Amino acid sequence: MVQIDYYISLNSPWTFLAGARFHELVKAHGASVTTKPAKFADVFAATGGLPLQKRSAARQAYRMQELKRWRKELDVPMLLEPENFPSDETPGARLVIAAELAGLDAVRLAYEIGHELWVRDHAIAEESVLKTAVTRAGIDYDDLTSNSPEDATLVEIWDQNTQDAIEAGVFGAPSFVFEDGEVLWGQDRLQFVEGRLAAS
Repeated sequence: MVQIDYYISLNSPWTFLAGARFHELVKAHGASVTTKPAKFADVFAATGGLPLQKRSAARQAYRMQELKRWRKELDVPMLLEPENFPSDETPGARLVIAAELAGLDAVRLAYEIGHELWVRDHAIAEESVLKTAVTRAGIDYDDLTSNSPEDATLVEIWDQNTQDAIEAGVFGAPSFVFEDGEVLWGQDRLQFVEGRLAAS
C-alpha cells in the first residue's frame, strides 16, 4: 500500500481545490494517507516563502489569475476573495488532527472545512461552521470532540507536523510526500500523484 503524507493549510485555496480530487484518488487506489495540517507561516519562514500580503503585486495578481483559471477548469463555485479569508485555522486544525488520530476520514474533513471558507464564506474558526463541516464529512462531531486528546496535545502534533514538513522539503500547500521522499507540491500536480498510485 502506498503511503502519502498530505501536508495542508486549511486557509489555502489550493488545498481546497485539491481536496475532493485527492480524496477520490485515495479511495480509487487504496492509498494510505496521513493528513498533516502544518503552520505554513513557519514553513514559509524556514524555506524562503512569503505570506500572501507580503508578496509582490505581480505575484498577487498572478495568484488571482490562476484561481480564476482553475475555478473555471474544475468548474468549482469558489469565491476568489472571501471576506473570512484568512481565518484562524487553530480549531479546524485540531479537529483534522483528532480525526486523523481516530482513523477517520481526515482528507474529506479538511476538504469540507475548506468548502465552508471558499464556497460558503464562513469563518472556519467558528464552532457551528466546523460542526457543519464535520457532519458533512460523515463524522459524528460530539463523538470526535469528546474522544479527542486535549487541545494542548493536538497543538503539539500540529507543531510536529510543521517540523516534519520542513524536514521533508515541503514549502507550500498542499504537498504530497511519498515514502521515498518525493515531494509533489500543488493541486496541479495531482496527475503525478495519480501516476504513482496507478503504478504501485
